[in-house]
Amino acid sequence: MGQGLSCADRHGTGVFFRALQNGDVEVVRALMEIDSSILHQTTKHQGLSALHVAAANGQTDILSMLLDWNVNPDVLNRHNQTPLMLAAMSGKIACVQRLIEAGANILMFDSTHRRTCLHYAAYYGHSDCLQAILSAAHTTPVSDSWGFARFVNIRDGDGSTPLHLSARQSQPECVRILLSNGALVCVSTCSCPGSSPLHLAARGGSLECVRELLAWGADRFQFDSYGRIPFTVALKHKHQACAALLNPSSPEPLVWPSPLKLIIELHPDAKVLLEKALMDANMEREKAIFKETFVTPPCPFQSDLDIDSDLDNDLASEASDTELCSICFEQICNIEAQPCGHRMCAHCTLSLCCHKKPNPTTACPTAPVCPFCRGSITQLLVAEVKSHDKVDQEISPLKLKGLTTSNFNEENSSLKSLSILFGKLSEQNSGTCVKS
Repeated sequence: MGQGLSCADRHGTGVFFRALQNGDVEVVRALMEIDSSILHQTTKHQGLSALHVAAANGQTDILSMLLDWNVNPDVLNRHNQTPLMLAAMSGKIACVQRLIEAGANILMFDSTHRRTCLHYAAYYGHSDCLQAILSAAHTTPVSDSWGFARFVNIRDGDGSTPLHLSARQSQPECVRILLSNGALVCVSTCSCPGSSPLHLAARGGSLECVRELLAWGADRFQFDSYGRIPFTVALKHKHQACAALLNPSSPEPLVWPSPLKLIIELHPDAKVLLEKALMDANMEREKAIFKETFVTPPCPFQSDLDIDSDLDNDLASEASDTELCSICFEQICNIEAQPCGHRMCAHCTLSLCCHKKPNPTTACPTAPVCPFCRGSITQLLVAEVKSHDKVDQEISPLKLKGLTTSNFNEENSSLKSLSILFGKLSEQNSGTCVKS
C-alpha cells in the first residue's frame, strides 16, 4: 500500500471510506493496520464514522471487524444518529442484529426528529429490523428502566409513536407487529392535528393499515384537533374504499380480544389460526360493505386468497376423514379448549371470544365460557385433527360440500348468530361480559 495511504493523507481517507462503502474488507484492514487513528475520521458533510458507513451499506463483515477493534457501537454523526439508526433506516437486518449483539443502545434519540431506531424501522417499513429491535427490548436495560410497553409507545419530537409513523407511511406489516406487541391503537399525536393512527392510515389511503387498526380496536369515532373523524379524513383525500370501512354507519368489525388473559398467553400456532379466522370474518364484512356502497376495492390479499383456495380444495378432499366442528358443521375442529378439552373450529372460537367489541378500559377479565359444558376456558390450544374411516352419510353430502376457511354466509351458521348464542351462554354462566 505504501505511505500514500496514511490517515494523514486526505486521499487515503477517501480510499478508506470508498472501501467501507464497497465492502472491500482487505483494503479496510490494511488501512487500519497502517494507522488505527483512521477509525476516528468522519465524512465531511454528515460526519459519518466508519461504523456508520458500514452499517448504512449493509457491510456486515466490515462492521464486525470494526466492532472487534473496539469501535464504539453508539458513535454519533452530526445529527446524533447512531449506526443502529442508519442500519434500521436502510433495512440492513444483519447489521442491526450485529450492533444489538455488540451492545448498541436502542433507546438513543437523534437531534433531527428526536427519533429512535424503533421509529426509523417503523417509518421505513423494515419489519424484520422492527422485530429485532423489539425482541432486544425484552432483554436489555430498557426493559428494566423504561419498561417494554413504554418503549413500544415511545414518542418522537412531534409526539408520534412508531405506530403513528408506520400507519402514516402505509406499512401494514409494521402496524401488525407493533399492535401485537402492545402499541396503543387510539393514542393521538401531541402536535397538531392530534391524529390517531387510524386518521393517518385514512389520510394515506392504506386499506390494509385501516383493516389492521380496526381489527385491534381503533375507534372510528375518535376526533382529531380539528374535530374530524377518520371517515372525514378519508373522504377529504378521496380514498373511497377506506371511507367505506370507516363510515360510522357501516357494521363494526370483529376486534381481536386482546384484553382476555387466554389471548395474551395464546400459543403461537393457535394465534395464527384465530388471526386467520378474524381476517376471514372481517373480509366478509368488507365484501358486504363494498357491495352496498358500490365500491370496487383493491384486493391486497389476492395471493392469500389464491393460497386459501388451494387450501380449501385440500380440506374438501380430506373432509370425509376429519372431525367437523359440532357448532357450525362447516369447519374442521382445530382448537381445543382447556381444561375441559372440548373442541371447535377457529371461527367459532373467535366468535366465542369477541362476541362484543372489547373496551380496553372496562374489559372484564372473566374467561369465556365453553358452549358445551359451560365451564370457564383458561387456555386455547391447537387440536390434533382426528380422522374417521366413515362419516355419517346424512351429514357428509350437504355439510362437507361447502367446507371452506372463509364461509360466513348468513344462510349458514354465521358469526353474528354464534355471537348471540355465546353471549347468552356467557351471561348465564358469569353474569358479566365485555362491554362495548
